Amino acid sequence: MPNSENLKVTVVGAGIVGAAIAFHLSRLGVNVTVLEAETPGAGASGHSFAWINSFGKEPRHYHDLNRRSMDTWDRFARLLDAEVGLKWGGHLTWASNEEQAEGLRKQVQRVQSWGYNARMVDEKFIKSLEPGLEPDAVTAAAFTANEGHVLPPRVSEICMDRVRLNGGRVHMNRKVTGIQTTSGGATIVETTGGPIECDVVALCAGLGNTELAAFVGIDLPQQVSPGVVIKTDPQPIILRSVAALYCPPISDGQQEIHVRQDIDGVLMIGEGSQESMALDDSQSHADDLLSRATHYMPALNGARAIPVPVGYRPLPMDDLPVVGFAKQAPSVYVALMHSGVTLAPLIGELAATEIASGAKMDVLEPYRLERFQ
Repeated sequence: MPNSENLKVTVVGAGIVGAAIAFHLSRLGVNVTVLEAETPGAGASGHSFAWINSFGKEPRHYHDLNRRSMDTWDRFARLLDAEVGLKWGGHLTWASNEEQAEGLRKQVQRVQSWGYNARMVDEKFIKSLEPGLEPDAVTAAAFTANEGHVLPPRVSEICMDRVRLNGGRVHMNRKVTGIQTTSGGATIVETTGGPIECDVVALCAGLGNTELAAFVGIDLPQQVSPGVVIKTDPQPIILRSVAALYCPPISDGQQEIHVRQDIDGVLMIGEGSQESMALDDSQSHADDLLSRATHYMPALNGARAIPVPVGYRPLPMDDLPVVGFAKQAPSVYVALMHSGVTLAPLIGELAATEIASGAKMDVLEPYRLERFQ
């Protein structure tokens, strides 16, 4: 493989993971070309609740990977040198019955034993942290201080700007129609805008990675994982401190809701856990989610609910990331994961180093493609 100064890498996908990898490759002097079928962050990145956390991540090595990436986010944002909506403030959640409370206590105890900044709190703490919150019954509550959120499409856009500034090429609305490896070691990426020859192709297209990998005989199984979030019109500051708020169901048969507020005043509201299956992206469902959020945050009264079309999220079959070169196609590098927002800064840096130098990072060994082969 050529050295990094002469290495030609094509990155397929400009979501937050692909964008981070392309950005770090461009900083290493690699000749980078990015291909995006739509626009940066148009896929799962644009639908993500974008919670930067390691609270419910298991097993331990996966928790630690996410935690390490959380610590990388500030440096990544400084390197981008632009406003990406990065907000810290922690995650606040509470339970309204004993069954939920017991599960919350156990989860906090587990991550505390792993050295994570989480603790049980009470209703007085909730009100001091978020004075506008009306929590109803609080059987147990927890606060994780080091978590945050970000605007993934903005991160992707800035990464693409930086790739261009570093001499790379970015092609929007260009779909990959095939991938071929030659006997001479080169790789040909067929696109709707013509073929591109490279030394390495990095597959970072989220859901599309399964189809792309199949072009070179790689089986990359994924689960079906639809998700629904809604947005509001811009509001005055409602969440003064926390970056992510999880509120319990108001009545039987409902799921919890999660809420965040961005720097532009827009609130994003979702339902259930981040792994919930959700398909209802109707206006009536959006109105219902907003009404449930308003129950806990009366200042939302008068806000307008804006539905977001259902988004299908990348999710490897065993829930864990897939990162690394494919043994059956040595010029193909795969990056696929569900926690892309949390992991993007670290995976971007590690993957770029593996691609540019040929080094193998031990921390990525649990996530190699070969476990599916």
